[in-house]
Amino acid sequence: MRRTKIIATLGPATDKVGVLESLLAAGVDAVRLNFSHGTAEDHAARVTQLRQIATEQKRTICIIADLQGPKIRIACFEKGSVIVKQNDPFIFDAALDDNAGTAAHVGITYKNLPKDVSAGDTLLVDDGKLSFKVLTVKGSEIHCQVLMGGKLSDHKGINRLGGGLSAEALTVKDKHDLQTAVNLDVDYIAISFPRSAADILNAKQQIADLKGHAGIIAKIERREALDNIEGIIDASDIIMVARGDLGVEIGDAALPAIQKKLIHQVRAKNKVVITATQMMESMIHSPIPTRAEVMDVANAILDGTDTVMLSAETANGDDPVRVIEAMSRICLGAEQLPKSVLSHHRLDKTFSHTDEAIAMAAMYTANHLAIKAIVCLTESGATALWMSRIRSGIPILALSPHARTLRKMALYRGVYPIHFSMPHQEPHLLDSQALQHLVRAGFLHSGDSVILTRGLHIGVLGGTNTMQILQVP
Repeated sequence: MRRTKIIATLGPATDKVGVLESLLAAGVDAVRLNFSHGTAEDHAARVTQLRQIATEQKRTICIIADLQGPKIRIACFEKGSVIVKQNDPFIFDAALDDNAGTAAHVGITYKNLPKDVSAGDTLLVDDGKLSFKVLTVKGSEIHCQVLMGGKLSDHKGINRLGGGLSAEALTVKDKHDLQTAVNLDVDYIAISFPRSAADILNAKQQIADLKGHAGIIAKIERREALDNIEGIIDASDIIMVARGDLGVEIGDAALPAIQKKLIHQVRAKNKVVITATQMMESMIHSPIPTRAEVMDVANAILDGTDTVMLSAETANGDDPVRVIEAMSRICLGAEQLPKSVLSHHRLDKTFSHTDEAIAMAAMYTANHLAIKAIVCLTESGATALWMSRIRSGIPILALSPHARTLRKMALYRGVYPIHFSMPHQEPHLLDSQALQHLVRAGFLHSGDSVILTRGLHIGVLGGTNTMQILQVP
């Protein structure tokens, strides 16, 4: 059973007949709706189809709405693209018509960019493929010298080396998309380019005002976010190491250490972490990944990531199903290494919640006893989350009657969400019923030893206070 979870981004490639069914059958745990592309109707149609297929396949699939955020881009060129040469002058002009770009200048979508930069700054375009040195700023015009030239085409993103752009995390478009996401009852909403905990708390409040229940994913893409990371982690449910824009802002050489540090920080705070961007990018067109991509995915797993995410590989790739199969194969391979199942998490800590203490005790016992699985009866999913912070090769079978809880747990490493209606309120009958349910589903067999955790009072949030070692009849 693969412990690392896989997110697939939906798009034109997954809209083809039969592809979404095959993706779920291949093992996708969650899907991402990229609100940078498509209409509300497109996203609604995909969600409807996904839920129908998930029901048919008896799968629990998490849905993530990824807001575009203040993506700072150039506008368009008269002929779609130009070639800019090293040392040539070039102007980014906030007042230029959006379709009037030439080899000398181009418009920009973020009109405050001239206020955020000054002479000596470096602007990076198209994920750093092209770079420009700012010479001077004159009103709406940013006069530059080309440091690294090449082909420049419509709508490419702009970053300032070192960060520091003042754009708000939630744009007007994002606020409209929040309403769409809430209407679709997605499980998580990803906030792009947050700078501090205030951006996350603002998004949470807006979701609450819309009567939404989605958790928050903070995408770490800005240099400033690293300076405020403790608060951002505390305010969020999940952290995404979004290596594209982040790598451009901090420089590629700094990225590996930052990834490892972020994964450690997030897990230490009992939160979930996603690693994303270019993980299998060659497979947009190639039938196999590069060896470097194989190592990248495996290293993220050994670092402790809960989830790995695919973007254009599944949204626009030639063979999305093959990508999922390759990703799953790499995950399973990395999980065989001893480091993947060793943990010293919170051994030196004092626990503040009874259910957290039970979760830690269950994992410690499971890792030092011949246990087939941990059976966790949970209302909110909190106990399963705490358990999943401990690296282990032992599956955590999380039983809950709540569909929303099950879908959110689909992103927790090593946790397998299973619907269970908890028909009996008497504890001893409930225990027996849970084990029988798992035997029928094929997760357990007669004679297996398991650890079972639950609350003494069924149906109470945060009430897990019991741990038992049982043998399946």
